Amino acid sequence: MMNAVTTYYLEMTSASMLNAKTESNGLEITECRIKQFEFNRFLYQMVGQQWEWTDKLAWSDDQWKEFAENDNLRTWVGYYQGTPAGYFELQKQAGEVIELAYFGLIPDFIGMGFGGYLLSQAIKKAWEWGKPEKVWVHTCTLDHPNALQNYQARGFEIFRTETRNHPVTSP
Repeated sequence: MMNAVTTYYLEMTSASMLNAKTESNGLEITECRIKQFEFNRFLYQMVGQQWEWTDKLAWSDDQWKEFAENDNLRTWVGYYQGTPAGYFELQKQAGEVIELAYFGLIPDFIGMGFGGYLLSQAIKKAWEWGKPEKVWVHTCTLDHPNALQNYQARGFEIFRTETRNHPVTSP
């Protein structure tokens, strides 16, 4: 069985477009300065399991290491009371473009008011990394129902949409 999935591609072309949420609600954000691909894989699985993030599940250790320990990728984790609550990864691409490659909260921390602040910090860190021409992200209808709204509330604008058939997985 197939289900239509719409993907939204959003961008910011200036740091001044950021409409930051400044209240952290106790979330502390730390960059992972010592790269450990196993930690990136853990975060990807913890956050993405409920949103059908499957593109990297079959990756080997070597593939994870090449992705996560590359100089063009930086990872930040949001901690609440010492526990990982969410994360984001920024990936520098050709032409001084920064992609917000992965972003999300661990299920137990959804609904605690962390999403807007974590996203604001991700965007801020992206604009501080070199001199980007733009920052972009994509989300889809499989993601959290408020994901697109959060991206737009922070200042991202849609520049492209795609709808494709996606296999429905059994619970």
